[in-house]
Amino acid sequence: MTRPSLRRCSALLFLTALAVAPGDVAAKKLKPAKAASGLKEALSNGSVRAVQILGAVDGYLGNPEVRIEPPKGLRTVEKGLRLVGQEQLVDEFVTSMNRAAEAAAPLAKEVFLEAIKEMSFEDAVGIVRGGDHAATDYLDEHSREKLRTLFQPIVAEKLQEVGATARFDAMVDRYMTLPFAGKPAIDLEGHVTNAALDGMFYMIGKEEENIRTNVVARTSDLLKEVFKEQDGSGDGKKWWEKL
Repeated sequence: MTRPSLRRCSALLFLTALAVAPGDVAAKKLKPAKAASGLKEALSNGSVRAVQILGAVDGYLGNPEVRIEPPKGLRTVEKGLRLVGQEQLVDEFVTSMNRAAEAAAPLAKEVFLEAIKEMSFEDAVGIVRGGDHAATDYLDEHSREKLRTLFQPIVAEKLQEVGATARFDAMVDRYMTLPFAGKPAIDLEGHVTNAALDGMFYMIGKEEENIRTNVVARTSDLLKEVFKEQDGSGDGKKWWEKL
C-alpha cells in the first residue's frame, strides 16, 4: 500500500473512531453517514413542505410574510390610485401577481430534491455546524439560478393567464391620467419571479428552523436520532463536534 493510501485509510479510521467515541452512548450509534442522511431528510422534508404550502391557493397571497407586493417603482402609482378611489384595481393586480407565483411554486420540488441528493458529507457537516438557516442558504446557492430559469416563463405565462399584465397596464394607464404622472419602467416578470423565490427560501428557512428546534417536527426515527444529537448530549458536545 502506498503512503498516500495509508494516510487516507488512517484519516478514515480516525474519523470513524471519533464518530463512535466512548462517553456518549448515542454518539456510538450515530455514524457520519447516518448524520448526513438525517440532515438530507430534514432538508427534503422542509423544502417539499414549503413548496406544498406556497403552491396552494393563497400560499403567497394569504401569508403576509411572503405575499408579493407591487414593485417599488409602482409604489407611487399604487398610492396615487388608492387616493382617487381605485383600490380595487390595485388589489386585483396584487392578487394576480401572487396567483402567478403560486402556479410556478411546484416546479421547485424536483430542483430542491436534486440539489439535496448531490450534497456531499462535507457539505452536510458544514451545514449542521452553521446557523439555523445554513441548509436553506446551501439550497439558495445551489438552486436559485436554476429555479429562476424555470420560474420566469411560467410566471410570464401565468401573469397573462390570470390577468396581471392587463391589470398592470390598466393601473399605469389610469395613473397616467393624473396630473404630473410619469410612466414607470417596470420588469413585472422579473419582479414576481424574484419575489416568489425570496418567499420560497424564506419559508424553507422557517421549516429548517422548526426541525432544528422543535422536537415535534422530527417526524421519523432518523430525524429524532440525528437532531437529538444536534441538541447536545451529556458531555455538552453536539454530534458534529465529535466528527
